[in-house]
Amino acid sequence: MITKIQKNSTITDKFSRRLSNIPAGIISKIAKIDELKGNWVTGAQLSPQALGRLKRSVLITSTGASTRIEGVKLTDEDIEKVMQGINIQKFADRDKQEVQGYYELLENIFNSWGSLKFNESSVKHFHKELLKYSDKDQGHLGDYKFGENKVVAYDQEGKEVGIIFNPTSPYLTPKEMMELIGSTNFLLTEKKYHPLLIIANFLVEFLAIHPFQDGNGRISRILTNLLLLQSGYLYMPYVSHEKLVEDNKTDYYLALRRSQKTFHTRNENIAPWLDFFFTILLKQSQSAIELLSKENIEKILSEKQLAVWKFFEQVDVAGTGKIATETNIPRPTVKQALEVLLKLKKIERIGQGRSTRYKKI
Repeated sequence: MITKIQKNSTITDKFSRRLSNIPAGIISKIAKIDELKGNWVTGAQLSPQALGRLKRSVLITSTGASTRIEGVKLTDEDIEKVMQGINIQKFADRDKQEVQGYYELLENIFNSWGSLKFNESSVKHFHKELLKYSDKDQGHLGDYKFGENKVVAYDQEGKEVGIIFNPTSPYLTPKEMMELIGSTNFLLTEKKYHPLLIIANFLVEFLAIHPFQDGNGRISRILTNLLLLQSGYLYMPYVSHEKLVEDNKTDYYLALRRSQKTFHTRNENIAPWLDFFFTILLKQSQSAIELLSKENIEKILSEKQLAVWKFFEQVDVAGTGKIATETNIPRPTVKQALEVLLKLKKIERIGQGRSTRYKKI
């Protein structure tokens, strides 16, 4: 009988072998991503109204990108109309049904990621929610595939242009999914490896298994958002990951194929996928930080944060008391605003204790 310790050791050894030949450039990208992650000011500290507008925009953009990768033909403008309940006659019901399912599921991920579990039950539930409006998929919602499926690529017109590869057989899918999710949770809990490596490995394996009859690509991108949010990459709702994948779709398929064709060989190598995934995530991180740039700063500060920020346009140096008096903002609120501006690197702190002052950078 295989003990729990032996099983966990096997998981770690397999993962370690798969990562044994990672180029230094990939590790460098992870370091840059984490540096930018550290510069992101959490949403609760910025204007809820501004962040709400950003999130709604990303929901539209991400829904459009993720469904177009799979052959849907709706533009972002069309999707906005669909979500407003406006009927668009020229498009198939299938497209509109798939769009609505993705939008609502991603919105739930953005709003509830902190309380959601990552396990087989939740993945199956996400699949059910994703396709709940799709007439053609009602017979297999939340169930692993019952027949052979294939991974295909689509052109800009939504037409199938070729088969990329044939995934795991249906009879092996339940076992492989149980092992994949179990091992991913173990590795994330163990904290021996960087979570980005674990998440990227999960995604390339999930797409190699292709566990559902339909909707695998979309579910993989939903899970990308969930797992990254749960690992502390809190800017996911404000910059579309899916749009970056859509804009680099050819490289996306190529990176998956180059990595997956090495599976079940002596020299498994997911470096092509890691390089693609981290390149996309680095671009996303950079875009998130650009939201905090000088050009955008006034759009994402709350009214009182903005008042404190504008106060520094009139003075060189000021303390908390003076700012509170001059702006007529309570001292605790001023302190909160100053912390946000410090994290945004818009001001700097001079001195300590009662003599602390702040200066615009």
